[in-house]
Amino acid sequence: MHGMNMTKEVLGAILKSIDEGIHVVDIEGITIFYNGVAAKHDGLEIDEVIGKPLLEIFPSLNEKTSTLLKVTKTMKPIYNQTQSYVNMHGKRIETINTTLPIIVDGKMIGAVEIAKDYSRLKLLSERLLDLQREIKRPAEKKQKSNSVKFTFENLLTKNPNFQKIKDEAIKLASSDSPILVYGESGTGKELFVQGIHHASRRAKGPFIAQNCAAIPETLLESVLFGTAKGSYTGAVDRPGLFELADGGTLFLDELHTMPIELQAKLLRVLEEGSVRRIGGANTIPVNTRVIAAMNIHPRLAMEKEKLRSDLFYRLNVLAFGLLPLRERPEDIMYLTRHFIDFYNKVLNKAVKGADREVTNLFASYEWPGNVRELKHTVEYMMNICEEEYLTKDEFPAMLKQQFASYSFEKGYSLRENVQQLEMELIKKAMTDAAGNIKQAARLLGIPRQTLQYKLQKFSLTGAE
Repeated sequence: MHGMNMTKEVLGAILKSIDEGIHVVDIEGITIFYNGVAAKHDGLEIDEVIGKPLLEIFPSLNEKTSTLLKVTKTMKPIYNQTQSYVNMHGKRIETINTTLPIIVDGKMIGAVEIAKDYSRLKLLSERLLDLQREIKRPAEKKQKSNSVKFTFENLLTKNPNFQKIKDEAIKLASSDSPILVYGESGTGKELFVQGIHHASRRAKGPFIAQNCAAIPETLLESVLFGTAKGSYTGAVDRPGLFELADGGTLFLDELHTMPIELQAKLLRVLEEGSVRRIGGANTIPVNTRVIAAMNIHPRLAMEKEKLRSDLFYRLNVLAFGLLPLRERPEDIMYLTRHFIDFYNKVLNKAVKGADREVTNLFASYEWPGNVRELKHTVEYMMNICEEEYLTKDEFPAMLKQQFASYSFEKGYSLRENVQQLEMELIKKAMTDAAGNIKQAARLLGIPRQTLQYKLQKFSLTGAE
C-alpha cells in the first residue's frame, strides 16, 4: 500500500511538472486530474474543476463536441486535433490536443487529454512566413500587396473626441513624418496605425509590424537593421525590417521596451534616412515611415528612463493619444452590437442583442482591457448563448466576480458617484506616477496644490 501511494505521489508530481495541459476524466465525465497548465489554458483554478462534471465547468461543450467525452464513449483515441477557443477570462487559446482512452485490465475507466498551447508558435511561424514572402516576392508584385487588414472605417466610434482624433489622423496620414501613438492596451493602436498606412501615399507599399517586447534584446537589433556576412559566426547577408519595409510603413509597438542604446541607433536611422547592417561597412538608403506605439504615457516613460528624450522629440512631431473605452461611454453598447452582429455571422447564430441588465452592467464597468476585452467578452458570451439575448449568466468568470461585488448603494446620487470616480482616477494616476504627486497632477491635468488638497480630503496617501 505504501508503495502504491508513493507511485501516485511521484506520478502526480511528474504530471504537474509537464509543460502541457493534462485533463483526466473518469467514465462518468468527472474530472479526476487537472494540472496547472490546463488550468492556465482555461482561465480556471484547479479546485474549480477537480471532482466536477465536465459539462458543468465548460457549458459551451456538449457530449458530441467534447473530445474527452467522445473518447469515453467510443474508446478510440483522437490524435493531434487542433482546438481554438475563448477561455473563461475571454482569452483566445489555440491548442493541439491528443485524447486517449484509459484502459485497465481490458476495461475502460476514463480518458486523458494532453493539450499543447501553440498560439505563440503559430504567431512566430506566421510572422516568419510573412517575412519570407516579403523577401521572395518579385518587385512588381511587391507594390500590389501588403499585410494591412484594417482601414479607418474599421475603427468604429460614436464618441466626438475619438472621431476628432480619427479625422486628424486621416489628414496627417499623407505626411512622411514619423508618428507616435500612445494608449492603454486594447485601445486599438495597431488598427489605428494600419488605418494611417492605408490612408497614406504608401498604401501600396509593405506594412510590417514588430512588437519590441516580443523578441529578445539580442535579436531585436539584427531583426531591425539586418546583418552583414561574417559579422559573427554563421552570419549571412540578411535585410532587416527597415529594408523590408522600404517604400512602406514600419510599425514598432511597445517602443519603451527597446533598449536605450538601440533607441539611439533608431534615432540615427530616422535622421539620416539610411541603415547600416550589423557588421556591414555600407549605409543603405531606406524610404521607410516609422510609426511607434506605447501603452504608457511617453512623458512617464521618459521619467522612468525607458524612452530617450531626443527620440521622443523626433517622434512627437505627430502624436496621437487613443482614448480608453471608459472615456468613450457611448461606444460600449455601439461596439457590443457590432460584435454581436459579427459573431452571429461567424457562429451562425441569431442573437438579437444584450438584455437590459447586461447593458447596465457593461455601462458601469471600467473595461481595463478596453475594446479588446469587450470583444473577447462578447465572443465568449456568444459562444455559449442559447437564447435570443445575452444575459449575465453567460459572463466570463472574471466579470461574474467583478459584478458580484458591484454595489448600486449610491443609487442616482451624482455627488457621491462623481466623488467615487474622482477617488479612483486619483488612485490610478498616483499608481502610474509611482507616487510622484507632481507627475500624477500632470497626468490628471490639475495643479499640484489641488491634487495635494484632494489627497488629504479623501485620506489618500502620496509620496514624493
